[in-house]
This record gives sequence, structure tokens and C-alpha cells, in this order.
Amino acid sequence: MYTLYGIKNCNTVKKATTWLAENNIPFEFHDYKKSGITAAKLKDWISQSSWETLVNKKGSTWRMLDDTTKEKVTNAKAAIELMQEKTSVIKRPLIEKDGKIVTIGFDENEFSDKYK
Repeated sequence: MYTLYGIKNCNTVKKATTWLAENNIPFEFHDYKKSGITAAKLKDWISQSSWETLVNKKGSTWRMLDDTTKEKVTNAKAAIELMQEKTSVIKRPLIEKDGKIVTIGFDENEFSDKYK
């Protein structure tokens, strides 16, 4: 079973959930806003990817941060603190299976390759 991590009202998450449903790919949804995210989970993801990949610097949450806050995010520890405090800064959707990241973000071609 896949777990899709994201925020319910995110358009990219909506595209991914629609694609998975239309292609009969079973998944559970983990809503950061309702359930949060643990530091341990973020550390695990960083070990599989990188904190730079997980922090969405193109999103509105990052752009609305003050420069002082942005400048502090220079390492995994600072990124984890920010991602726990402002879960909408985490790139989404992030999909994992059996504790391993399958995809980060949504690209229909990549989904077609990985989930079929």
C-alpha cells in the first residue's frame, strides 16, 4: 500500500490523488495539516533524498517567509524544524511504499513509469 503525504487543498496533491484513483492504485492519504509529521519521518526522508529536495522553495509558503527565517535553513536540522512548524513548505505530494520514497512531486509521465 502506498502512502501519499500532502495537504488536501493542494492542487498538485489533487492531481496525484485523481491519477492514482483513476489508475486503481491503492493508497492512504496522510494530511500534514491534520496529522503533522514527525522529525523521525523527516530524517528518514532526508536520508533517502535531501533536505533541499524536501523544502519547496518555489511554493507560496516559502516565499512568504521572512528573509531571516529563510537564511537559517542551511542544514537538515534547520529544515526539519521549519518543515514541522510549517508543513506546507514540504514538497508535495510525497509518496512512499514500505518506508521508501517512490516519488516527490507530481509528473504524470513519472507516475506512469513508476505505478504501472
